[in-house]
Amino acid sequence: MYGYYGYDIYYLIYLLPGMLLAMYAQAKIKHNFDTYSRIYNSKGLTGAETADMILRGNDIRDVRIERVKGSLTDHYDPVNRVLRLSETVYGSESIAALGVAAHEAGHAIQHHTQYVPLKLRNAIVPAANIGSNFSFLLVFLGLFASNTLLKWGIALFAITVLFQLLTLPVEYNASRRAKAILSEGILSREEMVGVEKVLSAAALTYVASLVAAIGTLLRFLSFDRRRD
Repeated sequence: MYGYYGYDIYYLIYLLPGMLLAMYAQAKIKHNFDTYSRIYNSKGLTGAETADMILRGNDIRDVRIERVKGSLTDHYDPVNRVLRLSETVYGSESIAALGVAAHEAGHAIQHHTQYVPLKLRNAIVPAANIGSNFSFLLVFLGLFASNTLLKWGIALFAITVLFQLLTLPVEYNASRRAKAILSEGILSREEMVGVEKVLSAAALTYVASLVAAIGTLLRFLSFDRRRD
């Protein structure tokens, strides 16, 4: 007999697909990034130089570019208007570095042009942070105490799922902008093949996160249905 709240068949149905996809996505991004980190662009541009070129080309003068520790820790900070590039991207002349730098510059362009999905995602960041930090605790307490706590936990986690959903168009649009800019005289057609593979693999990680989040939400909802 399957457990009431334990590791039953629903665990496999709801959570396993996201876990497997996440593992595949991480392996793919690591493989592609490592591969194209060893291939350098013909113009000798670094990731930081490429990002700066893109920002200036889009008349963005108020965004700083900074080096941040780690690998694949690159991100754009819209609050402080800082584009942070990892140690493996900032000073690197690799195809992978230019793809990642251009992608993050794409986020800065989104912010500059008031791209609607980005605005919507940024608007729910505080609620999504609360949801990711407290939803599991409320669901756990709700299983043994109040059904109201369970429902609040589910509602909070649903905001996290919404955040993941809004992340997809934001990330895909940033990659589309990056590829369009890089293909216009910065990288050759052959070099763009590497950029395509790196950014496509990166996009898959966001798909995996969404699938995993939806699976978790369905799992939580199954708890609620069993309580009714």
